[in-house]
Amino acid sequence: MSEDIPYAEPFKIKMVEPVFRSTRDERTQWIKDAHYNLFNLSSRQVMIDLLTDSGTGAMSDRQWSALMQGDESYAGAVSYDRLKKTIREITGFEYFLPTHQGRAAENVLFSTLVKEGDVVPGNTHFDTTKGHIEYRKATVVDCTIDEAFQAGLEHPFKGNADPEKLEKVIRKTPAGKIPFIIMTLTCNSAGGQPVSMKNLREISALAKQNSIPLIIDGARFAENAWFIRQREPGYHETDIREIVLEMFSYADGMTMSSKKDGLVNIGGFIGMRSEEIFRAASVFNIMFEGFITYGGMAGRDMDALAQGLHESTEEHYLEYRIRQVALLGKMLTDAGIPVIRPYGGHAIFVDALSFLPHIPRETFPAQTLAVELYIEGGIRSAEIGTLMADRDPVTRENRYPAMELLRLAIPRRVYTDNHMRVVAAALKNLWERRNQIQHGLKILNEAPILRHFTVELERIENEHNPR
Repeated sequence: MSEDIPYAEPFKIKMVEPVFRSTRDERTQWIKDAHYNLFNLSSRQVMIDLLTDSGTGAMSDRQWSALMQGDESYAGAVSYDRLKKTIREITGFEYFLPTHQGRAAENVLFSTLVKEGDVVPGNTHFDTTKGHIEYRKATVVDCTIDEAFQAGLEHPFKGNADPEKLEKVIRKTPAGKIPFIIMTLTCNSAGGQPVSMKNLREISALAKQNSIPLIIDGARFAENAWFIRQREPGYHETDIREIVLEMFSYADGMTMSSKKDGLVNIGGFIGMRSEEIFRAASVFNIMFEGFITYGGMAGRDMDALAQGLHESTEEHYLEYRIRQVALLGKMLTDAGIPVIRPYGGHAIFVDALSFLPHIPRETFPAQTLAVELYIEGGIRSAEIGTLMADRDPVTRENRYPAMELLRLAIPRRVYTDNHMRVVAAALKNLWERRNQIQHGLKILNEAPILRHFTVELERIENEHNPR
């Protein structure tokens, strides 16, 4: 009887980087010194770094080769021409501006389009997206489908926006006060969940009907396309790049953090169909980023990105990528650990409210769990919860999102499946002694916006936690 051949990663390893092991006592002191903020840790104090998948991936030999072709001319670099051609082929957008990363793309585009008093609806906005909008004294409105906030519910496209919710926002908002609708693919803050092609068509039609532009945050566009191919009827045999082109065909513009599905360590861009918006945004690009043919990127980085966009839309790469994330998810699910289902494209999201139901939300259960995971196994993760939600810009009260999540964001082509087994084992240990985790955290110092990056916390010791 023949034996099934096991799955193997579609690459070979040419270079390795050592990781640093540490003792539990060392990690306990290090995280205290970091004021219980994992952003403050040195990478040398981390064994497995799942803080983010942004800019933390490994480039291929083809990307390193492309890097050597970089044209560092200040204006009119050939690297810019190569990247422009690739972006047109992959996304269909005729006009583009390079930026140094995704939030820079938001800064430039939103400086062009968002005014005080505006309303920007969409599926769950990512933290920097929301921050850039609220900084301009505009308001975000989350129109994600209700199913997205039921952690264990199996729904193929939890990133979808609800057309009825969106239509209500449009009806009650004065004309001209919605500069655009934004759809994030995949929807990171909702658990890395994809948006269906059917939903993109519906939202696009509603936007056009009301003369409102549709913008796509395409940081993880390739992963979204893979889920459409796997889960949406009519697309099972469609080439990934055809799916990508159709996805973007419904939008008037896009922002991109190339540090995700661009497979590079730095870079971003804005894609546009309107020459008028391109010209207006070019002014801000020159002010904030650099000349319009480099925009904060070195020529070599533009060449690496052009190659990375081709690689991220290859079937074998995406199969490996999504499979590794699902492997970690299944190990946790098999252990009874509550995670967002179905598994997302770039990360596994642990439901901290179900993991630590006895930790009050005002003492940050997801951040508490992240601290405990670091102490347990030297694993750095990220809180997607009340800390990241920031305070209400008017009342200055904490905002409590529908879910408190611990995000395990997996860098691309960096860790092996054995690393995923280490992460699962550490979380299993915490799950078994979860009732011994009695105290949460309180804030010592925080920034007025995007506080989770620099917040300083301390453990609540010898205080009764209200239930």
